[in-house]
Amino acid sequence: MNIADLFKHKTVFSLEVFPPKKYSSVETILPTLTALKNVNPDFISVTLGAGGSAQSDGTVAVVNLIQNHLKIPAVAHVPGLYQDEEQVDQLIQRLQSINVDNILALRGDRIPGLAPRGVFNHASDLITYVHSKYPDVHIASACYPECHQEATSFVDDIEHLKQKIDAGSDHLISQLFFDNRHFYDFQEKLALAGINVPVEAGIMPCTSKKQIERITEISGIPVPDKFKKMMNRYADNKIALRDAGIAYAIDQIVDLVSQGVDGIHLYTMNKPEVAQRIWDATKNIFGATELHDDGRLTIK
Repeated sequence: MNIADLFKHKTVFSLEVFPPKKYSSVETILPTLTALKNVNPDFISVTLGAGGSAQSDGTVAVVNLIQNHLKIPAVAHVPGLYQDEEQVDQLIQRLQSINVDNILALRGDRIPGLAPRGVFNHASDLITYVHSKYPDVHIASACYPECHQEATSFVDDIEHLKQKIDAGSDHLISQLFFDNRHFYDFQEKLALAGINVPVEAGIMPCTSKKQIERITEISGIPVPDKFKKMMNRYADNKIALRDAGIAYAIDQIVDLVSQGVDGIHLYTMNKPEVAQRIWDATKNIFGATELHDDGRLTIK
């Protein structure tokens, strides 16, 4: 099935997980995945490190569990920067052999000291290659509501995003953000650029001070004053900060769904108990919306 088809009739709720560490058995993630099944996700995406196919065994194994054991549609991340055509072919063919035909095509993060292969320097290069050689594979790609760190301007960033769509991507998943206003501004920019594929809003519930600091340092995502005040107030109380982070994510999701967002992609950090609390608080919000073939959104 094409994941993009899900958006035609509902507000989608999906999850992201990461595979076990390199030397851990894939079975170690099964309790997490089984617990996440109770969240009733429309699909689950599985990350793959920037190193590409050399690290793909864990991703493929987890994708197999999701798709064929739990019977939940799975999406495999495929970063291209450190792969060549042969490696991408091997990965795509392995995925097809386990009935997985949805991928998230990415450039991938740069690894200090490691030279890229030089074949897929941009996500659009990878999308073009996969779309032309494997037309039955459905391709999602990433987008950045607050602009990609390496873009020279927002205009430049939107142009690169348009190239991904023109190359064959039919669904977008956004980087996480903490201020919904930035996402709504981004939607307006997409409309002006003629980009009309489904866009999922990426939400990450931040449940610890260390996690928040790491995310903001790596991604450069701006943190609104509301979030800073919450973090500072409960910085020395782990339980309160966890609960506040979950509440903040719930507030974001309720606002986004009520404004007609195409879907929510929850970055779970492999914490099913957090995902469950968020789903329990929002499932009736998702269930109260109905999408019609003409694009109208109504409340049931």
